[in-house]
Amino acid sequence: MSHRQFSGILIVIDDQNEVIFRGGCFSSHFNLFFGYVAARHDHKFGLGEITEVYEIEVRADNLRFTVRTDRFGKQNGIKTITGGVQVAAHLLGIDVGTSGTKTILVDLKGEVIASAAESYPLLTPKPGWTEQDPEDWWRATKKTIRKVLKVSGVNAKSIKGIGFSGQMHGSVFLNRDHEVVRPCLLWNDNRTAEVCEEVTRHIGQKALHKAVSNPCLTGFTLPKVVWLKKHEPRSFEKVRHVILPKDYVRFRLTGEILTEVSDAAGTLMYDVRNNNWSGTILDGLGIPREFLPEVRGSQEVCGTITRMVAKETGLAEGTPCVGGAADQPAGAVGTGVVNHGQVMCSLGTSGVVFAATGAPQVDPKERLHTFNHAVPDTWYLMGCMLSAGGSLAWYRDHFADSERREARKRKIDVYEILMEKAARAPIGSEGLFFLPYLTGERSPHKDPYARGAFVGLSVRSTPDHLIRSIVEGVTFGLRDCLEVVRQQKVNVSEVRATGGGARSPFWRQVLADVLQAPIAILESEEGGAMGGAILASVGSGEYKDVQQACSKMLKVKSRVKPRKKNVAAYEPYYETFTTLYPTLKRSFRMCVDLGA
Repeated sequence: MSHRQFSGILIVIDDQNEVIFRGGCFSSHFNLFFGYVAARHDHKFGLGEITEVYEIEVRADNLRFTVRTDRFGKQNGIKTITGGVQVAAHLLGIDVGTSGTKTILVDLKGEVIASAAESYPLLTPKPGWTEQDPEDWWRATKKTIRKVLKVSGVNAKSIKGIGFSGQMHGSVFLNRDHEVVRPCLLWNDNRTAEVCEEVTRHIGQKALHKAVSNPCLTGFTLPKVVWLKKHEPRSFEKVRHVILPKDYVRFRLTGEILTEVSDAAGTLMYDVRNNNWSGTILDGLGIPREFLPEVRGSQEVCGTITRMVAKETGLAEGTPCVGGAADQPAGAVGTGVVNHGQVMCSLGTSGVVFAATGAPQVDPKERLHTFNHAVPDTWYLMGCMLSAGGSLAWYRDHFADSERREARKRKIDVYEILMEKAARAPIGSEGLFFLPYLTGERSPHKDPYARGAFVGLSVRSTPDHLIRSIVEGVTFGLRDCLEVVRQQKVNVSEVRATGGGARSPFWRQVLADVLQAPIAILESEEGGAMGGAILASVGSGEYKDVQQACSKMLKVKSRVKPRKKNVAAYEPYYETFTTLYPTLKRSFRMCVDLGA
């Protein structure tokens, strides 16, 4: 036996079928185990009383043992005690991101047992082009799996299921032998701008909206396929399958080419209302239907670990792999946003407002995206700001030298210093506004030519005012998205905040006051990887549905309520903010023409 730690329920029964011990965790080193029992249970038996451990049986889900002991005294002779412990069930969550892959091992309570991350390069062969080699994802996945198994020491057979989260929209092209035809075009690749215009003209904006509920934007998969057909016809001739990044990793693990609803929805080739590939789009653009994989539910099993992969990774052959989800819906599952009216607000480099809905709610002005959620019979509205936390990072990198020096001196993160300074300025930053459009904007304005701006600078403006105006400007931008959600008759009951910005108590309070909703923070910050693990818990039968799994595996760490005084104080500032983009839109385009 190894000295691995097992956790679960232990029951020891004597030969009269009386339970003499019922308890928790123990070490599989038997001397340590019986020493633990003796210490915790009034010395009903001790190390010296154990005559022999003569039978040990280890299975995938439990450990059984039999010992002989003389604890009942000589007149009763040697007695036999049998017992067992159920080995804790585990789940694996794999997040195939843009900068790297992260794998986490969790138990059924959502506790992270081990995690590992592995980065890989972003390829930029031309300005505006972003690509990755799918083989890099596969190498990173194998490496992180091996790491978590080694660090945790768990028996691979205790892993009941594997789930996935993955960067959205990327196009993985495979040939008839399932080999990668060319590097994957990523979600942030902008080479397809002209193609998007051509697709919109060819299909028609209204027909496009009716077919797939979303506009044709450069990030989606469809324009990438059309671009390949137009600009790399020899490569296109080799294509037999088009899949998404996390689906490629699952294919390498299981040998099955499949996708699931949430990632299919982000291709712009999927009818999100009726849950099928859109004939209007595929036939209209000459894309063979057989290129696209079968679509399953996010929690459905989509294959099992092959024998070869088991040898390469240390996983157990036959371990089920569920569909998983695109990164945003996986992150929503990982924060418990799985019911109508629940909202996730992500404050990373970009900012996301994600609202779960019980029916497909489509904004007629196309300011938000409408996609299928990873939860059965659920959809979501999503708005994406391109520079949320990225705006504060821009200020940090270019204007915060003194704050960085102070942070090093105090041995704290520079963002803590920035938040301290922001808190010193009054609500509204004394009329100073920041427009967070440093890299254009996606929601709700759909304007790649929008640019950032400070409006209202005066001789009274200090770094404190500038920093606070950035925090407030980003939060106002998030409210722009949330107001569109509310216009779709979605009653926002609570906002669950994630990302680096959400770690700041100050920013959380600004969120609550500006969004006019309670803000909840979870104990787990694993997001998409946790969402993948939760989906795996359902697909493997550990929990009956995603809602039950979330209730068992996720815990709210804290909540922040809006302060009535602050809510009222922010209103005139937000109203003014909403006038600034329309006023400056033409000027932004002129700035871009001049080289901005």
